[in-house]
This record gives sequence, C-alpha cells and structure tokens, in this order.
Amino acid sequence: MAKKQPKKKAPLQRPQLGDAVEILDAGSVIESRITETLESNYMPYAMSVIVSRALPEIDGFKPAHRKLLYTMYQMGLLKGNRTKSANIVGSTMHLNPHGDAAIYDTLVRLSRGNESLLLPYISSKGNFGKAYSRDMAYAASRYTEAKLEDVCRELFADIDKDTVDFVDNYDATTTEPTLLPVTFPTILANNTLGIAVGMASNICSFNLGELCETTIALLRDKKHDILSTLKAPDFVGGGQILYDEGELRSIYETGRGSVRVRARYQYDKENNMIEITQIPPTTTVEAIMDKIAELVKAGRVREISDMRDETDLGGLKLTLDLKRGQDPDKLMGRLFKMTPLEDSFSCNFNILIAGQPRVMGVREILTEWSAFRTECVRRRTYFDLAGKEKRLHLLRGLEAILLDIDKAIRIVRETEEDAEVVPNLMIGFGIDRVQGEYVAEIKLRHLNREYILKRTDEITALEKDIAELQGVLDNPAKVKKIIIAELTEAAKKYAQPRRSEILYDAPAAVEEEEEQQMPDYPVTIFYTEEGYFKKITPASLRMSSEQRLKEGDAVRYEIETKNNAWLLFFTNRAQVYKCRVGDFADTKASAMGEYLPAKLGMEDGEVPIYVTVTSDYRGHMVFFFQNGKAAKVPLSSYETKQNRRKLVGAYSDKAELAAVRELPEEGELAIQTTNGRLLLVHSTQIPEKTTRNTLGVAVITLKKNVRIASVKAAADLELANPHRYRVRSLPAAGALLRPEDVAEQITL
Repeated sequence: MAKKQPKKKAPLQRPQLGDAVEILDAGSVIESRITETLESNYMPYAMSVIVSRALPEIDGFKPAHRKLLYTMYQMGLLKGNRTKSANIVGSTMHLNPHGDAAIYDTLVRLSRGNESLLLPYISSKGNFGKAYSRDMAYAASRYTEAKLEDVCRELFADIDKDTVDFVDNYDATTTEPTLLPVTFPTILANNTLGIAVGMASNICSFNLGELCETTIALLRDKKHDILSTLKAPDFVGGGQILYDEGELRSIYETGRGSVRVRARYQYDKENNMIEITQIPPTTTVEAIMDKIAELVKAGRVREISDMRDETDLGGLKLTLDLKRGQDPDKLMGRLFKMTPLEDSFSCNFNILIAGQPRVMGVREILTEWSAFRTECVRRRTYFDLAGKEKRLHLLRGLEAILLDIDKAIRIVRETEEDAEVVPNLMIGFGIDRVQGEYVAEIKLRHLNREYILKRTDEITALEKDIAELQGVLDNPAKVKKIIIAELTEAAKKYAQPRRSEILYDAPAAVEEEEEQQMPDYPVTIFYTEEGYFKKITPASLRMSSEQRLKEGDAVRYEIETKNNAWLLFFTNRAQVYKCRVGDFADTKASAMGEYLPAKLGMEDGEVPIYVTVTSDYRGHMVFFFQNGKAAKVPLSSYETKQNRRKLVGAYSDKAELAAVRELPEEGELAIQTTNGRLLLVHSTQIPEKTTRNTLGVAVITLKKNVRIASVKAAADLELANPHRYRVRSLPAAGALLRPEDVAEQITL
C-alpha cells in the first residue's frame, strides 16, 4: 500500500507596501491594510488621550484632577483635618486606576505648597516641592498631608442636587461626576498645560477678581470690552508682564498668542548685589543659573562675580554679586535678552466642549461657561422645586386628616390587616397612596392638633418657595441674576491682589552692542586643517609659540585681530556661521583648542572652508566657481541687526566652488588653471552683486577637463612681465606661464 503523501501548504505571500501584518503563531499570518489597523487601534487611543486625559473641560479640570478632588470631597476633607497623602492616593484609585505615582503627581501640582496654581485647591503640609525649581523634589506620599482648600466649596456646591451628570467608574462599583458645578470660571482661574495626540492646550491664569468682574460684565453686555476689566494674565510666580494691547486682544478673541513675562528684581546697594525674587512661569531657577553661568564662562557677561540660590522658606531668591562699579539695571537689561529671565508664555486655549476639542478666545470661553453654569442653576432649581412639591403634596395629605383626627385613628384601629391601612385612609379622606403612606407612618405621639397645625403651617411657605423657583425656571433673567450673585460672592471671599505687575511702558530688553560687552584687546587666532580653533593673547604667545596640534594636523590660518572682532566661517554647504572672537575663551599654545563644527553647531559633514575677520564689514568677498564665473559680494550683506549666528545662502551652490578670497580693498587677483595658464583680473572688472547667492559673471574661459587651480593676490607674485597676463575684457583664457614665472610660482 502506497504511503499517503502529506498535503503541501500554500506558500505565504509577501506583504505589499501599505499592508499591516499580524503574526499569531508560527506559520500563521493575517494580513490587513495599515489604514484599517490605524483606524481600529491607533485612532481609539488618540481619541482617548484627547477626550479622557490631556485636555481640560469647561469646568477647568482634566479627568485626573476631577477624580482626585471628588475623592477628597467624599472623604470629608473639605471640613475635616488633613490626612496622609497616601490615604488620598489609595482612595482615588477607586476612580483613577492609573497608578499611585501619577495620582500623587496630580495632588502635588494642585497643592498650595508646590506653588503651581494661582488658586490652589489643596491645603498641604510637608514638602511638596516647588514648581519654579527642577531640583527641589517633593517628599513621598507617606510623609505629606493634605485636605481641600475652602475655595473648593465653590467646586462642589449643590453637587448632590443633580446639577451635573454622574457616570459609573471603571469597574461600575461607584459613580463619579462628569463635570463639577463650579460657581466661577475655574478654566481661566488657573494655568493648565495638556499635550494630547496631534494637539495641545496651554491656558494661562487670570486674577480671580478681574475674571469674575469680566464674566459679570459679559452676562450683562455681550459686547463688553474684555480688556477694560481683564487687564492681563496673572501668574502665581508674579513677574512683570510686558503689556502689548494688540497681542492681548488677539488672545482674548482667538485663544492664541503669547505674553512676555519678565523677572522682578531689586538692587541691594549696600552689598552691591541683585536679588531676583520672581521669575517667569515657563522657566526654573536652575535653568536661569545654567544660562548665566554659560554666559560668564564664554566671557559675554563679565559684571558678575558670584551667583547663589538663596531660596528658603521665605520664597524664591536668586542673588547675583556684582563687580565694583557695575550698573545693575544695564546688566539686567542684557540678561533679560540673553537668559530665560524674560520669556514668552504661549497661549493655546484648547478646551473640550461636549467632548469636542475647540480653540476659543476668552470671550467664547466665558460664554460657554455661562451656558454651562446656567444649566447647573436650572437643574439645581428643578431639583429644589421637585423636593418642595413633594413635601407640599405630603403636607396636603396631613392637612386632610386635620379635620377629623379621631376618624383617622378609628380607621387604623378598625382595620384588621396591615396592608389595608393605607387604602382605607385613602378612601376615608380622599388622598392618594403617597399621602396615605405618609399619614400612616406618623408616630402616635404626633397625633395631636398642635403637631399637625405646625406642619400644615409650612404649606404657605412652600407655596411661596415653589412659585419663586418656578419663576426662576421660567425667567432666564433670574437665572442670570443668581449667577452674578454667586460670582460676586466668590470674588468677595477668594479674590487676591494681582501678583504679576503690568508694565505698560517697559524699556525693551535690547542687547547692548557687543563691543561694549567684550573687552577690546589684541589676540591671535589659529585655525587648523582638522577644524580646531584657538585664541591666544600676545603675552601667552610670547611665553610659548609652539602650537600643540593633533598628529597630522597643521595651522591653516593665523590672524592677528581684536577680541571684539567678528569671525565669519564659510562652509562647504554654502552657509556662513558668525560669532565674536570673544565668544571663545582665551587659551594657550599648549592647548588643543575647540573643535569648531561642534562649537558652532554645524551639520553633519559640514566643514569651514574659509574664515575672515572683520570689525566693520567693509570690503568684499569674491567667490570663484569651476564653471569660470566669479561673484563679488559686499561683506556688509552678511551683517544682520538681529545678530543671527547662521546665514544660509552665503554663496551660490549652483556650481562647484573653486576658491574664496576676501578683498578689504579693490586689488588685482591672479587666477591659475590646471593647464598652466594664468589670468590677472582686477577686482573692479568684476561687478558687485548685492545678492549673496548670485551666480556671478564669467571671468575665465576654461577648456574641457580644465579647472581653476588657485586664486591669489597678484601682489604676492613676482612676474617678469605681468602685462602678458592682463586682458581688457572678460572672460578670457589667460596666457601660458613662462618658464621664469613658473619657477617663481614653485618658489612661492
């Protein structure tokens, strides 16, 4: 009997571009379109981050914040004593299962001790770190204690009156609010930063008093000029806001823009030191100190003798000791320009409205908040109305038996079965079942006329209250009046004076001329073939003139100049990098020097091919290309008012560069080719071009496979008959070098 052959498996097809491959096990592959995988797997994740994690909603909170605060409210921490933060973190995990570290980070940021929020929600005890320091870490949750601040009464007011919707938590064991019924616009009262997938949110904080006043004004007049009441943002760290009306109006109307914030300082004349006590919200003390130290090390700031971080329980303090005779205001003006002591807060008011992210201006945000708060007030009013109507209905039943209490007692006594008591009362007095149940449950001791009269006296008050509540539901103006009253009360209780000062006519932080920053003294600079740079003073050079170099390296340029001169490094990528000679530290001949591409931040494979030094940007740069053209560009075209460090398009990259020469003044140049020809060209024969990346004009005619070998100053050559190599018009091929001139070239 022939042995049965196993069935061959069909070969697996190679996935095509655009297909996603899911490998289930060995030999089993399921192919699907990459777009389908993105839609089914990545899109739900992205939407979850946007809707359920990163962006705040109209009540001013992200889900993590809301879950934490609601848990603390449920724990009774609005009225009770503080409890360990670890207890709060553990309880919050019933609503937020993302881990204790993430929950505690949220608690820290909401606390007063951390100083992240202008209006903190958590009263803290212990070390909660500082938002203005990256090194001051907070203590573990088992050491710190917390409770809710009094302002949280405004977050949870009437939350038990059906003012907001509740949903099940992640395991359906309890419920949590979808929003908090805040009585003032918390969304703008505190700064919020959120980074989602493909979008972000960055909301600055405003002073609570100004915010409530603006909201009230908008409720009364939709066309109210917001800038007249909401002067500018207000940051917890204080600082000085550089007032820009146009930029603020843009933020208020569009939700996008930036606010310039400057540190505040004071000068201690007795000790000759500057004390910085407030910094912008976008930086830290350590970042400022690192930048100042970098500037001092580079020699760009020479007025500071010492720097100390003296932050203590009294608050932030950064001290700068000055050298004798220095102007503190002048120094701070430069530090504002060069360090994060002045920085921009970029606004992006991206908020979730009904589950949809929207970028809105202040006017639109406050309008949306007013609509949200109106709904909260209406739901609360309806809840109160339903409760009072229910109470009135019960009292109507009590009023019915008031006419004959003895009859009610007789009906109950003569009823043989318990289940028949309520029906008999309903028949005897003409009341419904709810009223009958209420009457039947009255205690024996309360079956007296005095008790029943007191209860029925409430009917008039209830009828009045019901009429008022119904009037609120029927009249939007009354709802608006209630919201205004709540805003006024919140501002009265919790508003604080502004922390950030507004500078309407602040002097611009313009960097001084570099010549004044850097001492003017003679130096010699060395640049090697391998890309190393040295700056040596004459005194150091006299002590040792032998240069230490890498093996196989050689000095390419040796230039005597001044410390405050400009250096221009032209690279093989048609770019020029600019810096001051003083940007490099003084060194010695025995030092290796600084590697220039790394120092200037050049791109991979980019190397300097020519360096020039100038103090006044006079003269020209001449670029010769292998196609025989030359471009003469004024050196002044590389001077920029913004002191930019890198300029693209320094010369044309349309043809291969053959040589570069700087011309401090007009003169004659000698162009030598690979086929032994020489052409003398006066620079005046090459027309000046104002565009840096110009292709230039044809200067020399080159035959096939012939290239420009070198370009030198004609004055450096000793030619027997230089007129032989000159021409009246360009382009020209030049003349063959004579033997005596060739010998001269070899000697040179």
